[in-house]
Amino acid sequence: MVPGPQTSCQCFLLLPLLLLLLLLAAASPGQSRPSSVGFSLAGSWLLRNRDGSVALEARVPGCVHSALLQHGLIQDPYYRFNDLNYSWISLDNWIYSKEFRIPFDFSKVRKVNLIFEGVDTVAEVLLNNVTVGKTDNMFNRYTFDITKEIRELNTIKLLFQSAVSYAAQQSKAHAEYRIPPECPDPVQKGECHVNFIRKEQCSFSWDWGPSFPTQGIWKDVRIVSYDICHLDDFTFTPTYVSSAREWNLKIEAYFDVVSSKPLGGQVTVSIPGLQTHQIYDIELCPGQSMIPLLLNVNKNTTVETWWPNGHGNQTGYNMTVTFEVEGGYHIEKLTKVYFRTVELIEAPIAGSSGLSFYFKINGLPIFIKGSNWIPADSFQDRVTSDLLRLLLQSAVDANMNTLRVWGGGIYEQDAFYDICDELGLMIWQDFMFACALYPTDQAFVNSVRAEVVHQIRRLKSHPSVIIWSGNNENEAALAENWFFVPPSKFQIYARDYVTLYVKNIREIVLAEDQTRPYVASSPTNGAESIAEGWISRKPHDTHFGDVHFYDYGSDCWNWRVFPKARFVSEYGYQSWPSFSTLEKVSSAEDWSYNSSFSLHRQHHKDGNTEMLDQADNHFKLPQNSDPLVMFKDTLYLTQVMQAQCIKTETEFYRRSQNEIVHGQGHTMGALYWQLNDIWQAPSWSSLEYGGKWKMLHYFAQHFFSPLLPIGFEDDDVFHIYGVSDLHVDYKMMLTVRVYQWSSLEPVCSRQTEYLVVKASQAAPLYKEPMVELLKRCGQCTRQSCVISFVLTAGGELSSPTNYHFLSSLKDAVGLEKAQITAKITQQGKVYSFELRTTAIAPFVWLDVGSIPGRFSDNGFLLTEERKTILFYPWKSTSVTELEKSLRLISLADIY
Repeated sequence: MVPGPQTSCQCFLLLPLLLLLLLLAAASPGQSRPSSVGFSLAGSWLLRNRDGSVALEARVPGCVHSALLQHGLIQDPYYRFNDLNYSWISLDNWIYSKEFRIPFDFSKVRKVNLIFEGVDTVAEVLLNNVTVGKTDNMFNRYTFDITKEIRELNTIKLLFQSAVSYAAQQSKAHAEYRIPPECPDPVQKGECHVNFIRKEQCSFSWDWGPSFPTQGIWKDVRIVSYDICHLDDFTFTPTYVSSAREWNLKIEAYFDVVSSKPLGGQVTVSIPGLQTHQIYDIELCPGQSMIPLLLNVNKNTTVETWWPNGHGNQTGYNMTVTFEVEGGYHIEKLTKVYFRTVELIEAPIAGSSGLSFYFKINGLPIFIKGSNWIPADSFQDRVTSDLLRLLLQSAVDANMNTLRVWGGGIYEQDAFYDICDELGLMIWQDFMFACALYPTDQAFVNSVRAEVVHQIRRLKSHPSVIIWSGNNENEAALAENWFFVPPSKFQIYARDYVTLYVKNIREIVLAEDQTRPYVASSPTNGAESIAEGWISRKPHDTHFGDVHFYDYGSDCWNWRVFPKARFVSEYGYQSWPSFSTLEKVSSAEDWSYNSSFSLHRQHHKDGNTEMLDQADNHFKLPQNSDPLVMFKDTLYLTQVMQAQCIKTETEFYRRSQNEIVHGQGHTMGALYWQLNDIWQAPSWSSLEYGGKWKMLHYFAQHFFSPLLPIGFEDDDVFHIYGVSDLHVDYKMMLTVRVYQWSSLEPVCSRQTEYLVVKASQAAPLYKEPMVELLKRCGQCTRQSCVISFVLTAGGELSSPTNYHFLSSLKDAVGLEKAQITAKITQQGKVYSFELRTTAIAPFVWLDVGSIPGRFSDNGFLLTEERKTILFYPWKSTSVTELEKSLRLISLADIY
């Protein structure tokens, strides 16, 4: 028997153990009963607008747009210009209502609560025509006491106010000083004052997404009744005590106790896989009562830790926590617990000023490689766990180990974090503030505080979450004066910044979760920002913290453009999605690069021009007399450009992890912007809306490979670095081949002796002056040849084959249109595409249209006469369907 913790009851001592046992024994096993009874109100509701002109059935969880679509009253909101056509929906005020009966005798319970897991966003809640509460925060859970209002037959109503009008009202009421930005860039076609409402910030528009300020009950709503106590929250976090060489598990149970006196009880914690079984005596105090428990895992038991993808297993242990409360009340929680540690290391680096910025998981430094996550849809009721798994599995399949949940979206649903735990995807978790200044009046701060407490308690038991970040880019916005704040007013906004992200959010993080680091912003200089009063003069300083980097004007093939930073948490280039994705939301008149639709869909100023300008640096732009072919070729070329740009940039970051050059380097993180799309439009994503892989995502499979040779030129010397995320050294051979564009046979080849590729390092393996390499390979010039290289360790291990272009491909000599054919056969659930080519072909692209699935490789440099590519379907298909849908092109085909 382990003594329970002291609680906040001041006038009652813990019940003597004998009395406690007698009380528990008074309820025999047959009399054990749940402490609360509840039921969900999810399902069918009545929805109407405020003047009653529209009335229909609506599903909860859901939103107004989805209900209108399900009844055929609107088209797909994503079709063509419907984001503008349907703006009236967001500007109207809507009412959700429902009649329901209580399926139990509520007269015998002391308390009945109405609990909303998520309301979007501003609503007055009425039960039987009595106002029982109000909501104004999409991210909070709301609990309303309805004990006095509940009847056998009840009517519940939610009177929603337009989020757009509410935000405008709140902004107008803040008359003392402006809180910028007032409105988004006009190209985004969005709504104003989103920073005045605690709602998904990008729902008012973003530079990659539409404006759909939804209204609705977006999560579960339920009735819970109890006459003793109710378990409101339940969290657990592991810590490793190195001095004792043992794991502790801190469990926190948050109760609402309606008893007028303290309640005795017992808690049993059982983790069979660790031979751990402990019993605690507890006492629940009237009102809100938190029970902390500290479980010591037997130090003689081997605990298998949770590891990120690519570094080990994601071992978890089934845990049962059973509460037996005085009076025979029984609560049981079944969950999975994972053991891992996380540290953010900010320490001096030899040969450099500044500080490091990298993560250790279970004591091991980990290079963070991955992307940034945005909401998967404007309408969250369309985001199923199957869709989340598809997108997250695609991240794992591209060798990612981390996603950053960006601060302008939502705290994702529980299934998202469960899947990340299972797959080994680490999560950099922003709080939901982005690219804006925010008010700090007491009502706003109180709402934020409740939101932050709720979200930390909801998410901190997940091993996947490795850091909390206060906001996206708001430190940089202040320091670099994005919003043209007069110098005389700077201190006002600096005070608001510290109030929100330091004195409130940080304070809550430190109180609620001592197992993870917190940074106030991203990008930030970390410890240096703190030393400068939380707002650094130069938040993108490459000697500290993390940076965001975008440069669309410079040549992305020039690696010197990129910052040799400690950690790069955002960087990227745009591309268009495939034609098969766009076709679903457009008509024939839209299928040109400069159509009204194409211009409307681009929410980044000059984005369409920037893409072609960047492509024009190294490729010939498409020229075809057929407008549709021209459009498809242009879409393809934007994907080629994006993939090659981010390949070059990411490989630069990966090879910089062990280098310090002029005080810069030791790069330990690369998270490109962005993983997924919220709709069918040009964006920075590598996965199209719905999950189809762009060329970038296939490239990510290679440039995030755990073992990779990286080639680049510096002062006319060709270098190859070996990059390894593996945990052991390997002796490997490096094979370097040089091809003429006009021949499938290499003109020369060189294989090194066995080289040692060091574990968890990036180190030089090979260098050769370009003049010597070209001379050695006979007929080669920069324009006529290309280099490929691969690392192998016999049949045991090999890297992807990488390549280096010696010139822009628009200047390539001998690059001809290859005749590539594909023979498709079925092999169980997988399909084999046997390719044959008549010539070398760069950026070979296999596209099977709308058939869902992915290839084993795509967008590759084809240097062999034969190559087999596999297709993994996500739904059943056939050889006939694949043959009919296949479009196979390479770069020269668009010239």
